[in-house]
Amino acid sequence: MTKIECRFCGEKLRHTFVNLGATPISNDMLSKEQLIGMEPFYSLHVFVCDQCFLVQLPEFESAEKIFSDDYTYFSSYSPSWLEHAKKYVEMMVDRFGFNENSLVVELASNDGYLLQYFSEYNVPVLGIEPTANTAQVAIDKGIPTLVEFFGTELGKNTAKTGGKADLVLGNNVLAHVPDINDFVGGMKQLLSENGIITMEFPHLQRLVEQNQFDTIYHEHFSYLSFSAVSRVFEHHGLRMFDVEELPTHGGSIRIYACHKDAARETCQRVTELLTRENELGMNALPYYQGYEKKVKQVKRSLLRVLIDLKEKGKTVAAYGAASKGNTLLNYCGIGTEFIDFVVDRSPHKQGRYLPGTRIPVLDPAIIKDRKPDYLLILPWNLKKEIMTQNEFVREWGGKFIVPIPDTEIL
Repeated sequence: MTKIECRFCGEKLRHTFVNLGATPISNDMLSKEQLIGMEPFYSLHVFVCDQCFLVQLPEFESAEKIFSDDYTYFSSYSPSWLEHAKKYVEMMVDRFGFNENSLVVELASNDGYLLQYFSEYNVPVLGIEPTANTAQVAIDKGIPTLVEFFGTELGKNTAKTGGKADLVLGNNVLAHVPDINDFVGGMKQLLSENGIITMEFPHLQRLVEQNQFDTIYHEHFSYLSFSAVSRVFEHHGLRMFDVEELPTHGGSIRIYACHKDAARETCQRVTELLTRENELGMNALPYYQGYEKKVKQVKRSLLRVLIDLKEKGKTVAAYGAASKGNTLLNYCGIGTEFIDFVVDRSPHKQGRYLPGTRIPVLDPAIIKDRKPDYLLILPWNLKKEIMTQNEFVREWGGKFIVPIPDTEIL
């Protein structure tokens, strides 16, 4: 990459939001054989545009490299996320009446974790997923899936060959696309006249307020406020008519969009959230300045706790080989000198090693055998679920460490 320009408006990026140094690709788990080889690191320097206030990580590595055929994130391994998807489908069918005459298209459909629930209502579905290994799991479930990166051309072609979609949805994908104009333009092409778009993504306000810097990694090209997303959609002839605030991923929003001239009334929640963000200052540079200072404080706090525990001879393991955890560990310089091992429920990650830190990933059953004194919860947004599943660590006096928004021992 030679130019650092805003991926929406094209303005030169001059202002740093936060610089987390350099890390490997967060989902590039290592095999044992790879441990003796070189591992590429890429910049995690995030900027904010002073014209449209889109917070963004320049494309230091291509989406094709990040979302490869060996992608290790499978959505169906999180029970709480499956429940979230099921409730969403029930709500959408009830509110908008999707049925056997509708077409639902999910962008970044992963392993079919969500579309399977629409299929239970006999609603025709189509998944579009760029990672072949996760897409194959969906196909094996009977969910039609295109193994493609979505954009304007694919949106046009899909509309021509399969018809326009009554619902286009995407969970945690809008932040993952390097060319946001091409992506949103594609949804415009695919959407039927009275169709609906819903997108869920972590809310930038929560990232700032709760020190969620570990949600910054190379899969996430953009960090989104409702105001910035509204500007992008409006540019492509799409209009926000509703928005919901959700607890998922530490605080997300779900947007509802339609064609600009569609006969859908704009809910008061749209105006209220735009007003709140403006009053917070999210449409001006000062809001974004000084964030890096808060991030450095979190790093120092976590390191102090871990250093103290290790000097007392305590054993520490981690739970969840999550992308956010890899950002946290690499930025803080936490490796096997602090963490003995990490466990993860996904068999696709077990037996491998975390990128950068080289911490081994094991089956959660190992916790009962090794009995660590402390369990560091890396996917802190799932801390209640994880603590409930692992309540047995209390039997030997074990405790939990939650690193975000501030280091806490529970």
